[in-house]
Amino acid sequence: MNIEKVFESISLEEEEVPFNLPDLPQFSAVERNKMSIMGRTLNPESQNISDLILDMPRKWQIYDRVKGIVLSKTTFQFVFKFEHDLEEVMRKRVWTFNEWSIVIDRWVEKPPEDYLKYLLVWVHIRNIPVNHCTAEAIEAFGDLIGRVDVVAFDPNKAQSHDYVRVRVFFDVSRPVRKEKVINLPGGGSVTLRYDFERIQKRCYHCQRLTHEKDKCPLLIQARREQSDARRQRVVAAKQSSEHCIQKNDPLYGVLSDDQVGIDRATGRSKINPDVLQNMREYILAADGGEKRVREERVRQSILDLEKNPRGQKEFLRLEPAPVVILDVNREKGLIFDYSGKDCEKAREEKEGSRTSDVSRGNFNSNGKDQIFSTPSGSIECSTGFSAGYTVASSSGTSRSKGGGRRRPPRRQRTFKSKPTGSANIGVEGEEDTQENMATKRRAEEVAGNYAKIARRTNSEVVPNGGLPDQ
Repeated sequence: MNIEKVFESISLEEEEVPFNLPDLPQFSAVERNKMSIMGRTLNPESQNISDLILDMPRKWQIYDRVKGIVLSKTTFQFVFKFEHDLEEVMRKRVWTFNEWSIVIDRWVEKPPEDYLKYLLVWVHIRNIPVNHCTAEAIEAFGDLIGRVDVVAFDPNKAQSHDYVRVRVFFDVSRPVRKEKVINLPGGGSVTLRYDFERIQKRCYHCQRLTHEKDKCPLLIQARREQSDARRQRVVAAKQSSEHCIQKNDPLYGVLSDDQVGIDRATGRSKINPDVLQNMREYILAADGGEKRVREERVRQSILDLEKNPRGQKEFLRLEPAPVVILDVNREKGLIFDYSGKDCEKAREEKEGSRTSDVSRGNFNSNGKDQIFSTPSGSIECSTGFSAGYTVASSSGTSRSKGGGRRRPPRRQRTFKSKPTGSANIGVEGEEDTQENMATKRRAEEVAGNYAKIARRTNSEVVPNGGLPDQ
């Protein structure tokens, strides 16, 4: 009982205990972060965070007075050396990288939920009605696209532009609105136009700052729905036009349209047209009660095959069954298999050819078989690998050739005479005739004279004395 209690108390999972970070100055970077800004990219697919860290100091023209830190794939931090540099960067926003906007804000120790969600941007409002060109009306027009922070409007001065500027906190998750219809209190309506400063690229379909038009989720979803609807229309049209059972069809009432239609999963016919024709002929070949019996047989045969995929493929769709083979590497190409079966097969073939050559008497003059001129281990296998001797070369390793014929130099080569009375056995085992032996003796005498001349080292000619006497 005690052992069982011990095993029950044992846990294979380690208990998760949180770590308490010490509240010490060396564990806190609050003082350094006070001189920093936080930011995030809006289109990560087009904005490489590592390149951003290197390129933004160049745009700010403070190369050695700021340090960038990558926090994640979309967020970053820049620590400034001087306060005026940080304020100048914050004053000139919106900033862009790779022609797409980025959101930046001063660091806070405990960021709110909407931190780095709004972009502080100046907006031009055009086509404002003359009777409603007031600061309050302009603020209301700006609130339609974001929370208004500043309204740049002075009714006591001349205006040289056809727009009024307002600075708003724009929610980057919303589309960049270009127009808005305003209903006037006295009747009628007017269309206001908005232009955002320092914003370059956007999606030209949904007007958002987070993606390109080619990757717009609204367009992708619309294309997917159109494709599904088109596919369903094609399948329905094909099913109704080709496989619908008409009233004058012998199979009408025997089979339903679902049984002879198109399989939506595969896009192929559930029953081959030839099989349907055979069913019609089978039913029309009888009358009266026999006809009804045959109709029931046809109906029951289709019902029996509903839970038999192999039977439906072979009997209803007339598709051949797949062939199951044991060669898993068939038609795969060059396969390296070092099991040794192919090598043994090649060795057996080599042995068989050697036996056949011996039986035919294919020997050289020394009585040795000529087919074994390579080392015994160098047998080619079907896998492309062969065991044997290899040598290194400039282009890799190559098989070393068999030993060459060792023959002395021409000057050292001599003819050895054979006894005249002994029988000389030739290549084929036949005795030489007297004529052949005489010819060999004459050749040896001539070779002997040449050998004496070759061994003569000292000249017997006396200088200015003419030729020696013979």
